[in-house]
Amino acid sequence: MSIEAELREEFDRWEHRERNVVGALPYPLLAASTVITLLQPLWDVAVRGPLVLGLSVATALWVLWFYRLTSKTEEKGRQNGLYYSGLMLLGAGLVTLAPWYGIFMFVGYLHAFVCLKGGWRYVGVATTAFISSTAYVGGVANIVDGEWGTWSVICLVTMGLAGTFFRFADMDHRRNDNQKRALAELHKANRKLEAALEENAGLHAQLLVQAREAGVLDERQRMAREIHDTLAQGLAGVLAQLQAAEQRLDEPATLRRHVTTAMNLTRESLTEARRTVHAVEPAVLAEARLPDAIGDVTARWAEANRVDAVLTTTGDARPMHADVEVALLRTAQEALANVAKHANAGRVGLTLSYMEDLVTLDVRDDGVGFDPARRAAGSANGGFGLAGMRQRVQRLSGRLDIESEPGGGTAISATVPAIPAGGAE
Repeated sequence: MSIEAELREEFDRWEHRERNVVGALPYPLLAASTVITLLQPLWDVAVRGPLVLGLSVATALWVLWFYRLTSKTEEKGRQNGLYYSGLMLLGAGLVTLAPWYGIFMFVGYLHAFVCLKGGWRYVGVATTAFISSTAYVGGVANIVDGEWGTWSVICLVTMGLAGTFFRFADMDHRRNDNQKRALAELHKANRKLEAALEENAGLHAQLLVQAREAGVLDERQRMAREIHDTLAQGLAGVLAQLQAAEQRLDEPATLRRHVTTAMNLTRESLTEARRTVHAVEPAVLAEARLPDAIGDVTARWAEANRVDAVLTTTGDARPMHADVEVALLRTAQEALANVAKHANAGRVGLTLSYMEDLVTLDVRDDGVGFDPARRAAGSANGGFGLAGMRQRVQRLSGRLDIESEPGGGTAISATVPAIPAGGAE
């Protein structure tokens, strides 16, 4: 159980005990006053006894009716005031008949606190002190016989002392009320905090699920790009070489060259496929810097496709983060593959530019070109290469621009941040 809950229970226990004491105390005080009064040797029991007993019973029933048979007396407003007024009238009658009922009048202080509110509490205290002072000087008869002065002093002193003590009690009660309200607000805040924590736990679980799904999707896209850039391109190259070999069956030297090229492409594709499965950077990057790797890819592509292709490097060629180098290498491979499949070009120029904050790869050809607006990227019939290039550079907060028109060649430009090797992921 929390400390806040324990404090609330402690307050509730003390309030319950207080209500029980205040509700039960009038009866023993009333009984004691009655017994002491009836045992006085010079008191006229025969004449006043029945009247005192009757008034005592009426007072007991009055308290019982109000305090025991009505619930939540602190919330009954007018009924509380009526009860307290009746209690004071009964108490004044008892004190007038027998001064020993001043013992019972102590109840007036307690019930003024319980039944009245605000300034009316002090009115009740003053009334109780006024009646009690009459008992302190021996009753109304002594006041009539000349004890006015003494009674006045006692009355003022009693009112002052009772008001002072009542003031302290009222302050303590208000402090307790403030603590109860603070505990109630704390309890409400704790409930809201618990609800917020539960909601946050649900959101955290949802975020974990979304992150897991995003990771799965990202890995699928990575595998799709790598398969396209390795296996698909490799198989396309093998197919092209075998088709060329089929057309040169009567030329053994040319046939052997095409078959050898197809075998080399198969080995390279198999190696790249294995590295893709293990999420390892391409073999050419593992063995050379990015300009050399793109240059090697360009030279082998030019030899295999009998197309003039040249790489130009500008700026400070420095090691980049592996993701940056892989994205630019794959872009070069895909762009060259597209030239071989679609462009019917006679010349291709590649430019790798190192700038202060960016690295750019431009691939331009003098082929037949196409209309970029009509190319359906990622369709079932092809075009995934352009979408794959765009996904690669966008994952690095880069940009892919494509410029082409029918008969005007094609220019592809990939721009990515220049993240140095060992830089932030």
